[in-house]
This record gives sequence, C-alpha cells and structure tokens, in this order.
Amino acid sequence: MKLAGFSLAYFLVLLDTTVLTIALPDLRASLGGSVAGQQWAVNAYTVAFAASLLTGGAVADRYGAARVFKAGVAAFGVLSLLSAAAPHLGVLVALRALLGVAGALCLGGSLGLIAELYPSPAARARATGVWASVTGTALAAGPLLGGLLVDLYGWRAVFLINPPIALVSLLAVARIRSPRGTRRIDWYAQGLMCAFLGLLAEALTDTSLPAAALSLIALVSLITIERRTATPARLKPPAEPHRGAAVPPGLLSATWPELLAGAVANFAFSGALFVLTLLLQDTRHLSPMATGLAFLPLTLPMVVNPVLTGRIVARHGARPPILAGLALLAAGLAGAALAGGLPVWLAVMGFGLSFCFPALMAGTIAGAPPGTAGTAGGVLNASRQVGATLGVAVLGGLTHADPLLTASILTAVTCAAYGAIGFQRRSVSRLAE
Repeated sequence: MKLAGFSLAYFLVLLDTTVLTIALPDLRASLGGSVAGQQWAVNAYTVAFAASLLTGGAVADRYGAARVFKAGVAAFGVLSLLSAAAPHLGVLVALRALLGVAGALCLGGSLGLIAELYPSPAARARATGVWASVTGTALAAGPLLGGLLVDLYGWRAVFLINPPIALVSLLAVARIRSPRGTRRIDWYAQGLMCAFLGLLAEALTDTSLPAAALSLIALVSLITIERRTATPARLKPPAEPHRGAAVPPGLLSATWPELLAGAVANFAFSGALFVLTLLLQDTRHLSPMATGLAFLPLTLPMVVNPVLTGRIVARHGARPPILAGLALLAAGLAGAALAGGLPVWLAVMGFGLSFCFPALMAGTIAGAPPGTAGTAGGVLNASRQVGATLGVAVLGGLTHADPLLTASILTAVTCAAYGAIGFQRRSVSRLAE
C-alpha cells in the first residue's frame, strides 16, 4: 500500500510531462497566445522540474522524506485545480512551472522513502522495479488519456484527473514518518543549480544566446561556491557558518557512470520520440490519438518489464540490466533508422529502456553515500532531464544526418564505455581484497 502511494505520486509527475501536448490545439482555441506561448505551456513544467530536482532531493534529505513527499503531493493536487481554472495563458504557464517544482519534491521524497523503508539492496531493487512499473504506465497513458479527455471535455479536463490521484496517494502514506537529516542545505548553491539547469534548458529549447551566457555564469558561480564549501574548515574564516554542498562529497565520484548512462538513455529516448512524432504526424498524417496508439510498442514494455528488472537487479546487481538495456536501445534505434517494421524496433527500444531505467535508479541509490538517497535520485533525474532536453534540441535539429542512427551510435558507445568501467571497478575491488 505504501509503495502504491509513492508510485501514484510519480505517475502524476510523469503524466504531466506528456498529457498536455495532445491538448494544445484545444488550448490555443480557448486561450489564444503565440506559438512560443503554447510551447512554454508544455516546457514550463519540464524546465522547472529539471531545475528543481537537486533541490527536491536535498530538501527531502534535510527535512525528512515523508514530510517533503506529502507537501509535494498536496501542492501538486492544489496547483492542478488552479491550472484547470487558469483564465489566460500567462497564468497557466506560471502554474505549470510551480507544478514542476512540486513534482521535484514528490520525486525527491519518494526516492528517500524507498531507501528508508527498503534498506536491504535486494528489497530496494524489487521495490524500485514495482515503482518503475507503475509509474511507467504514465508514459503509455499520457497521449491516450490526454486525447480522450480533450475529445470529451476540453483541455481543462487533463488537470482534473490529478487531484483525486493525489488524494489517494496521500491517504496511502498518511502514517509514514521520517527523521530529519543533519546535513545543512546551501541555499545559495541550490539556487545557482536551479538557475543553471533552467537557463540551460531555455538556451537549448529556444536557441537563446543570452540564456546560454547566463547559464555559463551560473555554472561558474556554482563551481566557485562548491570549491569554497569543500575547503577544510580550518582554512575558512571562523565567523563563516558551515554549509552543506549542493552535491554531497563523494556522490558524483561514486555514481557518475550511472549519471552518464541515464543522460544518454534519455537523450536517445526523448530525441527519438520527438523525431518519430514529427514523422508520424507530419509525414504519415496520423492524428494525435493514432500517434499515441502507434507508440504503444515503445511504452508498454515500460509498464510490464520493470518488475522483472527489479528481480534481476536483486539477484545480479544493476550493471547487467543497464548494459542489456543500453544495447537493446542502440539496436532498436539502428533498426528504426535502417530497416522497416517500425513497431518491432519500437518494442526493442521499449524493452531496452525498461531494463535500463529501473536499474539505473537502483544502482545510483545503492552507490550513494549514506543519508543522500534523495539527493542521489535528484542528481540522476537531473542528468536524465538535461539529456532529454539535449536529445530534443540536437536530434530535432539534425538535417544532414539520420537522427535515429546518430542516437544509436552514441548509445552503443556509452554501453561499451559503461561495460569497461564496470570491468575496471571489479578488477580494482578484487585487488583491494
């Protein structure tokens, strides 16, 4: 019951990344606005979500995963009601950004709770598999549910499905309590991290040079603060209070292979989804509902296969399913680019992603330093969101090369590199013993 509560909340978070896209024509007819405004009605959520993921994990580690999770879910339900009543496009964009922040709190809290309630690696891997399986249905349900609701009731209905699900999630976890953490949050660093990720997403989405320059300034400032935070205490002025780093020491060095694999997998997945959507709607002239149905071979494996992945991780560790997932994803992308039978290769991609994503989450949480599970999950999902933004921007802009084949080559190289890193780590571990 508790795990179902976590999963339902993240179902909402993922559902809102796709469900509004189908509703854009009806939204435009109702509220008007420019093309850029319609884009930001969708992008405001994903940009704010990506920018807030690290902060959501850090807040969960500091103030208690259960408390932060409940606050995030409650805010998500209330903001969804307000979004359904938005009087004009500007208000809707602002509310969508706040929904992204609430989603980051939901995710950071849920990952922290999974680490607390399932302390053994095997149990945690199985729980992560169930969690990923339930939440994976959002990827399949988003386009279909959005199309159905818009056809029946209009665009406002896509937000009215969130509050009842949020209420059920809150009831499922009502009795759960979590202790507060001890690591203080450096709000300056967290703010700079949010600014960097948000501005980077803006620069990639709108090809904005000012946003790119500002994101670079935010990154340099963040690195400066992080280096100062890492300075030994005896070298700091006595009056300077201790602050925790935005990313805890040792986290990146322990989990960077998983972070890289997650970024590349999302780069390939989101970029391919964007390219194939244009192909199906603009070239093959499929309706939004028909396009959603065409993607079922890609999305359905993400619903059913993560449970198996969780069992594999519990028995053999995270590395084998990550390697298998990246290999299948590369093969599916290459097949879609070079061969016919698109549904078959979409299914291959779907099974690859359903092996890769749950194992990446389990491997990242298992390798994170104690007390940083929420932050580790936030770092992984931030890297995935940045990869997704890059995928749409890069693959969507390729005109002289096949974008799917490009994504396949990048994924295959990452798979080989991840395997080599795992072999090296095993060799070092054996020498240490």
